[in-house]
Amino acid sequence: MRSTRIGLLGGSFNPAHGGHRRISLFALEALGLDEVWWLVSPGNPLKPKAGMAPLAARVVSAIEQAKRARIRVSAIERELGTRFTVDTLAALKRRYPKREFVWLMGSDNLAQFHRWKDWRGIARAMPIAVIARPGYDADAVASPAMAWLRRFQLPLSSFRNGGEWSAPALVTLRFDPDPRSATAIRRADPDWASRHAGFSPRDQVTHRLIPAREETTT
Repeated sequence: MRSTRIGLLGGSFNPAHGGHRRISLFALEALGLDEVWWLVSPGNPLKPKAGMAPLAARVVSAIEQAKRARIRVSAIERELGTRFTVDTLAALKRRYPKREFVWLMGSDNLAQFHRWKDWRGIARAMPIAVIARPGYDADAVASPAMAWLRRFQLPLSSFRNGGEWSAPALVTLRFDPDPRSATAIRRADPDWASRHAGFSPRDQVTHRLIPAREETTT
C-alpha cells in the first residue's frame, strides 16, 4: 500500500474563505490526495503584524470553511516552535515519516518564492504544486525561483500516477481562477475576527487546544 498523501497549504488565513476551500478541493482531486492540511501560521515573516487577527480566531474561521471536506486545520507551527516554512516542513517530515507531503502554493507566492528562507531547501524537501491565481501567472513564470524550478517540472499525469514521490518536482494546476482574497474580505468586513473571539479551537492534526488569548506571533 502507498503512503498517505497529504497536501500542505500554509498561510495566515486572515480570514479563511471559500477560495481556500475551492483550491484545496481541486488539489485533492487533481493530485489524488488523501487529505489537505491547512497550516495556519502564528506569524508570517513576510507580512506585517498590523491587522493580523489572533491565531485562535483565524483557526476558527478555517475550521468553519473546512467543514465536511477532507481538510484538517492545524496551527502546528505553534507547537513545533518553527517560524519559517523550510523548518516547518523538515519538522513535519520527521514527525510523520509514513506520510508523503506536497507543498501547495498559489502563483502569487511563487512570484516571490525566492524571498523565502532557503527556498531551494523547501523545493528539495517535497514536491510543489502551484495553483493559478488571477493576475499573478506572468510574474510567477518570470520569477527567479521559476528559473531554477523549471527544470523539475512534471506533467500532472506523471505526478499523480507515479510511484513514490521525489523532490525537487514541480507541477502546475490550472482551473477557473478564484478572485476571492482575505484582503478584500477584511476590507468589506473589518470586524470579522470579533465574531470568533473567545473560542479555543482544537487543532485537527495534533488535537491540542489553541488558547483564545494567545499572541498571534511566536
